[in-house]
Amino acid sequence: MKHSNDKVLIRVFALVVLMVLLLVSISMYTSKEEFKKGKIVQHVFTKKVEQHRPVVEKYAKEQDVEEHIDVLLAIIMQESGGRGDDPMQSSESLCGKIGCITDSEQSIQQGVSYFAQALDEADDDLEFAVQAYNFGLGFIQYVERNSKSYNQETVIEFSQEMYHNSEDPSIYTCLRKEAKQYDACYGDIYYARDVMEYKQKFVAN
Repeated sequence: MKHSNDKVLIRVFALVVLMVLLLVSISMYTSKEEFKKGKIVQHVFTKKVEQHRPVVEKYAKEQDVEEHIDVLLAIIMQESGGRGDDPMQSSESLCGKIGCITDSEQSIQQGVSYFAQALDEADDDLEFAVQAYNFGLGFIQYVERNSKSYNQETVIEFSQEMYHNSEDPSIYTCLRKEAKQYDACYGDIYYARDVMEYKQKFVAN
């Protein structure tokens, strides 16, 4: 009788171990899938970006763009994921080259100021201003000069023109396969789209 009971206990133990291993495997697989989809990575970056909220709020109030704090945080998400000393990647708008800003608050101050200027010149067209943050204010002038409307076709045309007319096109990298397909490697042709998607993560409760 005792021998029979031992066999039952061994079988139950083996079944429990098997179930635990199965659950662990499922959990690991799910984590890998979420990682592949960027859920975990985006969560980490979102937390990093949120650390900049007080400074963004400070300069958004100064520039009278406080209603667009969520967009400004989304720009940081797109530009750097909240990392580094120039989270808004605003060095080029300040001094015409990368790397002249080495302080995160200065980066945000300049980035918010540049965004506010773009929004004003774009007549408060938010997506237009966001795309101009990436392309530069020359994009707004290009649209006005050529009597065009802001849309994805115009974005691609501007990128193509700037890329083809560059003295050294090799300095630009087609980060997206779509950009390579269109031969539109100046800036990011889907910058505004992605920023507007990210902004939902930063809407204040």
